[in-house]
Amino acid sequence: MPTGTQIRDARRQLLDAAERILLRDGPSALTSRAVTTEAGCAKGVLHKRFADFDAFLAELVDDRVARIEDQATALRRSAGTGGVADNLTGALIDLFDPVTVAVVSLIIFRDELRARLRRTRPPHSIPVLAEARAMIARYLTDECEMGRIATDADTDSLALALIGAGHLLFTARDGTPPAAGAVGEVVTTIVADVVQRRLL
Repeated sequence: MPTGTQIRDARRQLLDAAERILLRDGPSALTSRAVTTEAGCAKGVLHKRFADFDAFLAELVDDRVARIEDQATALRRSAGTGGVADNLTGALIDLFDPVTVAVVSLIIFRDELRARLRRTRPPHSIPVLAEARAMIARYLTDECEMGRIATDADTDSLALALIGAGHLLFTARDGTPPAAGAVGEVVTTIVADVVQRRLL
């Protein structure tokens, strides 16, 4: 087996192990030893591939961001089809899966990781949530240009409200995600004005 394939497999194995620990035990349980034990590999496997544990955790965050970029592509393709609130509701449900919610908690919990991530990102932003906000803002801008929401819509503020509300909905529970109808009601309320005014 080529060396490159082995490295990719080990990376995925370690990241998957970290996600399982986050979901099961929370961010305080996430250590290099816990990850390698969960992955069933020697501790040196992690340290061989990453400068330190925070570098590994930054990779875990970047892996989530890459998923958001894929979701953003799909969401923008939906512009002009279906209902705006329906599209946004589906996007928030896809976005705030249990792993993403756990990764955001990890970023908030771990100061060193947050500092490292902010070296390459805008200050005072929370990685993952910042990319999610950008995803929603771009979609709303597309819908605005298509005339499906008011032309003067403040898409950045709407995106912030949607991501903030979505994060609260998906974290204010015992691990059980909210019903799609509950998410839809919040989304509909937030975008009601700009959807209605495009008809005026």
